[in-house]
Amino acid sequence: MCPISSFLLGRMNISETNNISGSVTEFILLGFPCRREIRILLFVIFSLIYLLTLMGNTSIICAVWSSQKLHTPMYILLANFSFLEICYVSSDVPKMLANIISQTKSISYAGCLLQFYFFFSMCAAEGYFLSAMSFDRFLAICRPLHYPTIMTHHLCARLVVSCWVGGFLSILIPAILMTQVPFCGPNIIDHFFCDLGPLLALSCTPVPKTTLTCATVSSLIIFITFLYILGSYTLVLRAVLRVPAGSGRNKAFSTCASHFLVVSLFYGSVMVMYVSPGSRNHPGTQKFVTLFYCMATPFFNPLIYSLRNKDMKDALKKVLGYYYSNLIIPRNY
Repeated sequence: MCPISSFLLGRMNISETNNISGSVTEFILLGFPCRREIRILLFVIFSLIYLLTLMGNTSIICAVWSSQKLHTPMYILLANFSFLEICYVSSDVPKMLANIISQTKSISYAGCLLQFYFFFSMCAAEGYFLSAMSFDRFLAICRPLHYPTIMTHHLCARLVVSCWVGGFLSILIPAILMTQVPFCGPNIIDHFFCDLGPLLALSCTPVPKTTLTCATVSSLIIFITFLYILGSYTLVLRAVLRVPAGSGRNKAFSTCASHFLVVSLFYGSVMVMYVSPGSRNHPGTQKFVTLFYCMATPFFNPLIYSLRNKDMKDALKKVLGYYYSNLIIPRNY
Protein backbone atom coordinates (compact mmCIF):
# COMPACT_ATOMS: atom_id res chain seq x y z
CA MET A 1 0.00 0.00 0.00
CA CYS A 2 1.32 3.47 -0.91
CA PRO A 3 2.35 5.87 1.89
CA ILE A 4 -0.51 8.27 1.10
CA SER A 5 -3.10 5.48 1.45
CA SER A 6 -1.51 4.31 4.71
CA PHE A 7 -1.61 7.86 6.06
CA LEU A 8 -5.26 8.27 5.09
CA LEU A 9 -6.18 4.92 6.63
CA GLY A 10 -4.55 6.03 9.86
CA ARG A 11 -6.56 9.24 9.82
CA MET A 12 -9.74 7.28 9.07
CA ASN A 13 -9.15 4.83 11.91
CA ILE A 14 -8.89 7.74 14.34
CA SER A 15 -11.99 9.41 12.88
CA GLU A 16 -13.93 6.12 12.85
CA THR A 17 -13.13 5.62 16.54
CA ASN A 18 -14.46 9.10 17.25
CA ASN A 19 -17.55 8.44 15.15
CA ILE A 20 -18.55 5.33 17.10
CA SER A 21 -20.00 7.54 19.81
CA GLY A 22 -21.98 9.30 17.07
CA SER A 23 -23.24 5.91 15.77
CA VAL A 24 -21.94 6.32 12.17
CA THR A 25 -19.45 3.59 11.24
CA GLU A 26 -20.90 2.90 7.79
CA PHE A 27 -22.98 4.58 5.11
CA ILE A 28 -25.91 3.34 3.03
CA LEU A 29 -25.67 4.07 -0.70
CA LEU A 30 -29.22 4.28 -2.06
CA GLY A 31 -28.00 4.04 -5.65
CA PHE A 32 -30.98 3.44 -7.94
CA PRO A 33 -34.10 2.69 -5.86
CA CYS A 34 -36.47 0.88 -8.21
CA ARG A 35 -38.15 -2.49 -8.79
CA ARG A 36 -36.01 -5.62 -8.73
CA GLU A 37 -36.58 -6.29 -12.44
CA ILE A 38 -35.27 -2.84 -13.37
CA ARG A 39 -32.31 -3.22 -11.02
CA ILE A 40 -31.37 -6.49 -12.69
CA LEU A 41 -31.62 -4.80 -16.10
CA LEU A 42 -29.41 -1.94 -14.88
CA PHE A 43 -26.93 -4.45 -13.47
CA VAL A 44 -26.66 -6.22 -16.84
CA ILE A 45 -26.30 -2.96 -18.81
CA PHE A 46 -23.74 -1.42 -16.46
CA SER A 47 -21.78 -4.68 -16.23
CA LEU A 48 -21.60 -4.89 -20.02
CA ILE A 49 -20.44 -1.26 -20.31
CA TYR A 50 -17.86 -1.84 -17.57
CA LEU A 51 -16.45 -4.97 -19.25
CA LEU A 52 -16.33 -3.28 -22.67
CA THR A 53 -14.56 -0.29 -21.10
CA LEU A 54 -11.92 -2.56 -19.57
CA MET A 55 -11.48 -4.44 -22.85
CA GLY A 56 -11.28 -1.27 -24.97
CA ASN A 57 -8.74 0.52 -22.82
CA THR A 58 -6.69 -2.67 -22.31
CA SER A 59 -6.61 -3.13 -26.09
CA ILE A 60 -5.12 0.33 -26.53
CA ILE A 61 -2.45 -0.40 -23.89
CA CYS A 62 -1.58 -3.71 -25.61
CA ALA A 63 -1.51 -2.07 -29.04
CA VAL A 64 0.91 0.65 -27.90
CA TRP A 65 3.08 -1.86 -26.04
CA SER A 66 3.28 -4.34 -28.94
CA SER A 67 3.83 -1.91 -31.82
CA GLN A 68 7.27 -0.32 -32.10
CA LYS A 69 5.73 2.31 -34.37
CA LEU A 70 3.58 3.57 -31.48
CA HIS A 71 6.47 4.05 -29.05
CA THR A 72 6.18 7.82 -29.35
CA PRO A 73 5.22 10.42 -26.72
CA MET A 74 1.68 10.82 -28.06
CA TYR A 75 0.88 7.11 -27.78
CA ILE A 76 2.77 6.65 -24.51
CA LEU A 77 0.56 9.37 -23.03
CA LEU A 78 -2.48 7.70 -24.59
CA ALA A 79 -1.55 4.30 -23.09
CA ASN A 80 -1.17 5.85 -19.64
CA PHE A 81 -4.46 7.67 -20.15
CA SER A 82 -6.14 4.35 -20.97
CA PHE A 83 -4.69 2.75 -17.84
CA LEU A 84 -5.97 5.76 -15.88
CA GLU A 85 -9.45 5.19 -17.33
CA ILE A 86 -9.34 1.58 -16.11
CA CYS A 87 -8.42 2.73 -12.59
CA TYR A 88 -10.96 5.55 -12.79
CA VAL A 89 -13.93 3.40 -13.73
CA SER A 90 -12.87 0.69 -11.26
CA SER A 91 -12.83 3.10 -8.31
CA ASP A 92 -16.63 3.20 -8.04
CA VAL A 93 -18.38 0.99 -10.62
CA PRO A 94 -17.70 -2.44 -8.98
CA LYS A 95 -19.18 -1.21 -5.70
CA MET A 96 -22.12 0.30 -7.57
CA LEU A 97 -22.77 -3.03 -9.33
CA ALA A 98 -22.58 -4.92 -6.04
CA ASN A 99 -25.05 -2.54 -4.40
CA ILE A 100 -27.54 -2.77 -7.27
CA ILE A 101 -28.18 -6.46 -6.53
CA SER A 102 -27.49 -6.26 -2.79
CA GLN A 103 -30.06 -5.73 -0.05
CA THR A 104 -27.75 -3.99 2.43
CA LYS A 105 -26.09 -1.43 0.07
CA SER A 106 -23.65 -0.47 2.81
CA ILE A 107 -20.08 0.81 2.66
CA SER A 108 -17.78 1.25 5.65
CA TYR A 109 -16.71 4.66 6.84
CA ALA A 110 -13.09 4.06 5.82
CA GLY A 111 -14.17 2.50 2.52
CA CYS A 112 -16.35 5.49 1.70
CA LEU A 113 -13.58 8.03 2.29
CA LEU A 114 -11.05 5.92 0.39
CA GLN A 115 -13.47 5.70 -2.53
CA PHE A 116 -13.88 9.49 -2.38
CA TYR A 117 -10.11 9.99 -2.39
CA PHE A 118 -9.26 7.59 -5.22
CA PHE A 119 -12.18 8.62 -7.45
CA PHE A 120 -11.39 12.33 -7.31
CA SER A 121 -7.65 11.69 -7.56
CA MET A 122 -8.36 9.87 -10.83
CA CYS A 123 -10.53 12.81 -11.95
CA ALA A 124 -7.70 15.27 -11.25
CA ALA A 125 -5.15 13.02 -12.97
CA GLU A 126 -7.43 12.80 -16.02
CA GLY A 127 -7.43 16.59 -16.31
CA TYR A 128 -3.63 16.63 -16.05
CA PHE A 129 -3.22 13.91 -18.69
CA LEU A 130 -5.57 15.71 -21.08
CA SER A 131 -3.46 18.84 -20.55
CA ALA A 132 -0.24 16.91 -21.23
CA MET A 133 -1.75 15.44 -24.40
CA SER A 134 -2.81 18.89 -25.60
CA PHE A 135 0.75 20.15 -24.91
CA ASP A 136 2.13 17.27 -27.00
CA ARG A 137 -0.20 18.08 -29.92
CA PHE A 138 0.64 21.79 -29.67
CA LEU A 139 4.37 21.05 -29.99
CA ALA A 140 3.86 18.52 -32.80
CA ILE A 141 1.73 20.83 -34.95
CA CYS A 142 2.78 24.36 -33.98
CA ARG A 143 6.51 23.63 -33.39
CA PRO A 144 7.17 20.62 -35.67
CA LEU A 145 10.88 21.35 -36.20
CA HIS A 146 11.54 21.62 -32.46
CA TYR A 147 9.25 18.75 -31.45
CA PRO A 148 11.89 15.94 -31.47
CA THR A 149 14.28 17.97 -29.32
CA ILE A 150 11.64 19.23 -26.86
CA MET A 151 9.30 16.26 -26.48
CA THR A 152 11.93 13.65 -25.68
CA HIS A 153 11.19 10.34 -23.98
CA HIS A 154 12.71 11.79 -20.82
CA LEU A 155 10.28 14.74 -20.84
CA CYS A 156 7.40 12.38 -21.67
CA ALA A 157 8.28 10.19 -18.67
CA ARG A 158 8.40 13.29 -16.44
CA LEU A 159 4.97 14.37 -17.70
CA VAL A 160 3.51 10.93 -17.01
CA VAL A 161 4.90 10.81 -13.46
CA SER A 162 3.78 14.41 -12.80
CA CYS A 163 0.22 13.64 -13.92
CA TRP A 164 -0.06 10.56 -11.69
CA VAL A 165 1.57 12.12 -8.63
CA GLY A 166 -0.22 15.44 -9.15
CA GLY A 167 -3.60 13.72 -9.24
CA PHE A 168 -3.08 12.04 -5.87
CA LEU A 169 -1.49 15.07 -4.21
CA SER A 170 -4.18 17.49 -5.42
CA ILE A 171 -6.94 15.70 -3.51
CA LEU A 172 -4.86 14.91 -0.40
CA ILE A 173 -5.85 18.02 1.58
CA PRO A 174 -9.61 17.71 0.82
CA ALA A 175 -9.41 14.01 1.77
CA ILE A 176 -7.71 14.81 5.08
CA LEU A 177 -10.34 17.47 5.82
CA MET A 178 -13.10 14.98 5.03
CA THR A 179 -11.76 12.64 7.73
CA GLN A 180 -12.40 15.44 10.26
CA VAL A 181 -16.05 15.99 9.27
CA PRO A 182 -18.34 14.79 12.12
CA PHE A 183 -20.97 12.24 11.08
CA CYS A 184 -23.56 11.36 13.75
CA GLY A 185 -26.52 10.34 11.60
CA PRO A 186 -28.39 9.90 9.38
CA ASN A 187 -26.00 7.81 7.27
CA ILE A 188 -28.02 7.43 4.04
CA ILE A 189 -26.34 8.80 0.88
CA ASP A 190 -28.75 9.34 -2.01
CA HIS A 191 -26.13 8.43 -4.59
CA PHE A 192 -24.36 5.35 -5.97
CA PHE A 193 -20.92 6.34 -4.62
CA CYS A 194 -19.40 8.60 -1.96
CA ASP A 195 -19.60 11.94 -3.75
CA LEU A 196 -18.54 15.18 -2.10
CA GLY A 197 -21.91 16.97 -1.93
CA PRO A 198 -23.96 14.11 -0.43
CA LEU A 199 -21.20 13.43 2.12
CA LEU A 200 -21.01 17.04 3.29
CA ALA A 201 -24.81 17.12 3.54
CA LEU A 202 -24.63 14.43 6.24
CA SER A 203 -22.31 16.44 8.49
CA CYS A 204 -23.63 17.01 12.04
CA THR A 205 -22.41 20.60 12.03
CA PRO A 206 -21.59 23.09 9.28
CA VAL A 207 -18.04 22.67 7.94
CA PRO A 208 -17.43 25.87 5.96
CA LYS A 209 -13.64 25.41 5.93
CA THR A 210 -13.89 21.95 4.37
CA THR A 211 -16.60 23.04 1.93
CA LEU A 212 -14.62 26.08 0.79
CA THR A 213 -11.36 24.14 0.46
CA CYS A 214 -12.95 21.35 -1.59
CA ALA A 215 -14.77 23.84 -3.83
CA THR A 216 -11.59 25.87 -4.35
CA VAL A 217 -9.42 22.86 -5.16
CA SER A 218 -11.94 21.34 -7.58
CA SER A 219 -12.57 24.69 -9.31
CA LEU A 220 -8.86 25.38 -9.72
CA ILE A 221 -8.19 21.95 -11.20
CA ILE A 222 -11.16 22.12 -13.55
CA PHE A 223 -10.70 25.67 -14.83
CA ILE A 224 -6.90 25.81 -15.03
CA THR A 225 -6.61 22.55 -16.96
CA PHE A 226 -9.63 23.34 -19.16
CA LEU A 227 -8.41 26.83 -20.06
CA TYR A 228 -4.93 25.49 -20.81
CA ILE A 229 -6.37 22.77 -23.05
CA LEU A 230 -8.70 25.23 -24.76
CA GLY A 231 -5.82 27.64 -25.40
CA SER A 232 -3.59 24.86 -26.75
CA TYR A 233 -6.17 23.55 -29.19
CA THR A 234 -7.08 27.06 -30.30
CA LEU A 235 -3.46 27.58 -31.34
CA VAL A 236 -3.40 24.12 -32.90
CA LEU A 237 -6.54 24.84 -34.91
CA ARG A 238 -5.08 28.10 -36.19
CA ALA A 239 -1.91 26.27 -37.26
CA VAL A 240 -3.87 23.47 -38.96
CA LEU A 241 -6.02 25.93 -40.93
CA ARG A 242 -2.85 27.54 -42.30
CA VAL A 243 -1.60 24.23 -43.70
CA PRO A 244 -2.45 23.67 -47.40
CA ALA A 245 -5.25 21.17 -47.93
CA GLY A 246 -3.93 17.63 -48.15
CA SER A 247 -3.31 14.42 -46.25
CA GLY A 248 -1.06 16.11 -43.66
CA ARG A 249 -3.72 18.66 -42.80
CA ASN A 250 -6.45 16.02 -42.65
CA LYS A 251 -4.37 13.76 -40.38
CA ALA A 252 -3.54 16.61 -37.99
CA PHE A 253 -7.14 17.77 -37.88
CA SER A 254 -8.44 14.22 -37.33
CA THR A 255 -6.02 13.56 -34.44
CA CYS A 256 -6.78 16.85 -32.70
CA ALA A 257 -10.52 16.47 -33.29
CA SER A 258 -10.51 13.12 -31.48
CA HIS A 259 -8.55 14.63 -28.58
CA PHE A 260 -10.87 17.60 -28.30
CA LEU A 261 -13.96 15.37 -28.45
CA VAL A 262 -12.68 13.46 -25.40
CA VAL A 263 -11.99 16.77 -23.65
CA SER A 264 -15.52 17.97 -24.41
CA LEU A 265 -17.12 14.77 -23.08
CA PHE A 266 -15.17 14.90 -19.83
CA TYR A 267 -15.23 18.62 -19.03
CA GLY A 268 -18.78 19.13 -20.28
CA SER A 269 -20.21 16.62 -17.81
CA VAL A 270 -17.87 17.62 -14.96
CA MET A 271 -18.76 21.32 -15.28
CA VAL A 272 -22.49 20.53 -15.35
CA MET A 273 -21.98 18.57 -12.13
CA TYR A 274 -19.63 20.78 -10.11
CA VAL A 275 -19.93 24.25 -11.64
CA SER A 276 -23.55 24.60 -12.79
CA PRO A 277 -25.66 26.20 -10.02
CA GLY A 278 -28.51 24.07 -8.71
CA SER A 279 -27.32 20.81 -10.24
CA ARG A 280 -26.59 19.35 -6.80
CA ASN A 281 -30.14 20.06 -5.61
CA HIS A 282 -31.63 17.39 -7.87
CA PRO A 283 -30.42 13.87 -6.93
CA GLY A 284 -31.76 12.36 -10.17
CA THR A 285 -29.83 14.81 -12.35
CA GLN A 286 -26.79 14.42 -10.12
CA LYS A 287 -26.76 10.64 -10.54
CA PHE A 288 -27.27 10.81 -14.30
CA VAL A 289 -24.49 13.33 -14.92
CA THR A 290 -22.10 11.53 -12.56
CA LEU A 291 -22.92 8.23 -14.27
CA PHE A 292 -22.12 9.82 -17.62
CA TYR A 293 -18.64 11.08 -16.76
CA CYS A 294 -17.65 8.05 -14.66
CA MET A 295 -18.90 5.38 -17.11
CA ALA A 296 -19.77 6.81 -20.53
CA THR A 297 -16.59 8.88 -20.97
CA PRO A 298 -14.15 5.98 -20.29
CA PHE A 299 -16.33 3.76 -22.51
CA PHE A 300 -16.27 6.10 -25.52
CA ASN A 301 -12.60 7.12 -25.29
CA PRO A 302 -11.15 3.92 -26.84
CA LEU A 303 -13.69 4.13 -29.66
CA ILE A 304 -12.86 7.77 -30.36
CA TYR A 305 -9.10 7.26 -30.35
CA SER A 306 -9.09 4.01 -32.34
CA LEU A 307 -11.70 4.83 -34.99
CA ARG A 308 -10.11 8.16 -35.94
CA ASN A 309 -6.47 7.02 -35.97
CA LYS A 310 -5.09 4.81 -38.74
CA ASP A 311 -1.91 3.82 -36.85
CA MET A 312 -3.92 2.79 -33.83
CA LYS A 313 -6.38 0.82 -35.96
CA ASP A 314 -3.52 -1.07 -37.63
CA ALA A 315 -1.92 -1.88 -34.26
CA LEU A 316 -5.27 -3.03 -32.82
CA LYS A 317 -5.82 -5.31 -35.84
CA LYS A 318 -2.44 -6.94 -35.20
CA VAL A 319 -3.20 -7.41 -31.49
CA LEU A 320 -6.66 -8.86 -32.17
CA GLY A 321 -5.29 -11.01 -34.99
CA TYR A 322 -2.60 -12.41 -32.70
CA TYR A 323 -5.17 -13.10 -30.00
CA TYR A 324 -7.48 -14.85 -32.46
CA SER A 325 -4.78 -17.00 -34.11
CA ASN A 326 -2.94 -18.00 -30.92
CA LEU A 327 -5.65 -18.20 -28.28
CA ILE A 328 -8.93 -18.98 -30.05
CA ILE A 329 -8.08 -21.11 -33.08
CA PRO A 330 -5.87 -23.66 -31.16
CA ARG A 331 -8.81 -24.43 -28.87
CA ASN A 332 -10.82 -25.63 -31.85
CA TYR A 333 -8.35 -28.44 -32.55
